[in-house]
Amino acid sequence: MASSFLSLPSLLLFLSLTITSLLVHSSSSKPPRPVHLLRTGRVGFRIGLTRADHGRNLTKFQLVKRSVRRGKLRLERLAELATPTGPSKGVRAPVFPGDGEFLMNFTIGSPAVPVSAIMDTGSDLIWTQCMPCTKCFDQTTPVFDPVKSSSLRNISCTSELCEDPTVFKCDHGCKYLYIYGDESSTRGYMAKDTFIFGDSASVHNVVFGCGVNNQGFGLPEGSGLVGLGRGPLSLVSQLDIDKFSYCLTSMEENKTSQVLFGALADLNYSATSGKTRSTTPLVQNPFQSSFYYVSLKGITIGKTRVRVPKSTRKPNNKDGSGGMILDSGTTLTYLDEDVFGALKKEFTSQMKLRVSKPSGATGLDLCFDLPTTTDVSQVAVPKLKLHFEGSDLELPEENYMISDTWDGGGGVVCLAMAASSSGLSIFGNIAQQNLLVLHDLEKETVSFTRTQCD
Repeated sequence: MASSFLSLPSLLLFLSLTITSLLVHSSSSKPPRPVHLLRTGRVGFRIGLTRADHGRNLTKFQLVKRSVRRGKLRLERLAELATPTGPSKGVRAPVFPGDGEFLMNFTIGSPAVPVSAIMDTGSDLIWTQCMPCTKCFDQTTPVFDPVKSSSLRNISCTSELCEDPTVFKCDHGCKYLYIYGDESSTRGYMAKDTFIFGDSASVHNVVFGCGVNNQGFGLPEGSGLVGLGRGPLSLVSQLDIDKFSYCLTSMEENKTSQVLFGALADLNYSATSGKTRSTTPLVQNPFQSSFYYVSLKGITIGKTRVRVPKSTRKPNNKDGSGGMILDSGTTLTYLDEDVFGALKKEFTSQMKLRVSKPSGATGLDLCFDLPTTTDVSQVAVPKLKLHFEGSDLELPEENYMISDTWDGGGGVVCLAMAASSSGLSIFGNIAQQNLLVLHDLEKETVSFTRTQCD
């Protein structure tokens, strides 16, 4: 069949910002509790998402290598957070990785101040830069000044939100410090204020971090982060909603994606009506309650099925290792190294192209040479189907293959997946494009429906 996979230059646009922070600090096996039972007064609301496309004076191959390197670092930090019982663990400040792609626009305070922050389903804390900023990175929107907001209140250090000694400190209020994997950091204090999402969804007393000392690479085009994880500080928990969904547009198109909350999460996108929905249970990790885990049982390439070992299908109850998490902040999809090895072998066998010599130019694990006489649309690619617990999901080619063509003919086509040596697998955002991804927190399920997200 004719190929429709994504071009590598389009991927570069999608990869150009992978620097947001994974702000998860809960390692308790207790289920997360909502901080406040907040209501918007509406049945649901939506927020537009724009890609954080930030131009850098780098070649496309430099951008790919930087993105892949950041993705591997994020994977390592995710695995550390998911398995807090290893021999090297102890009482120490947690170190959080950072990758992110999508900006969420909203306002904070009274009067309302516009904020643009990275959406991250793999983290909990909401934070933004605040005045007076002793050290902050540049941002396109005005820095939020809490003194000018009549509705802002600081969080007391006696609050249950200030209990974790590795993150919070009682010092004239609840202070926080997050250190990232690349030695960037954000430091500030916890507060609560009125947030307005979408057109007019106003929510009072949203708890967030006011960052006054933010060092390192920063968040180009953004001023902070919005965590949508399962922990008590996340936006989802604070809104006390039972459903949310997102639909990420194709990387090739500079169009607005959507994240939807409450009743709208399951009712939007009439184009999905009548289409097959793949639903699988959410799985709990006893050591990390913030992540959205699913159980991947196998992968079919063409007509050959690669099985996922039982030991890595779900998080291990003894040490938290294994399992697959849904993560909007990770670009590639990562698989257990044994599973990826078998997947790579099958693709090598079934593709009718020569495997590229390893050069490090793209940073991707498996690429094929495109002959100068062959158009990329003529390349036959084996179908790929994911077998989750209770359902299957066949991915479009553009969700797992990318290409780069050269002037004068030729190029490469590459698999947008990589190996994980930790046992933790990640369902990344390339694989999630043009899927309506519905998180039903009441039923403890996640559903995927193929659609056009624009």
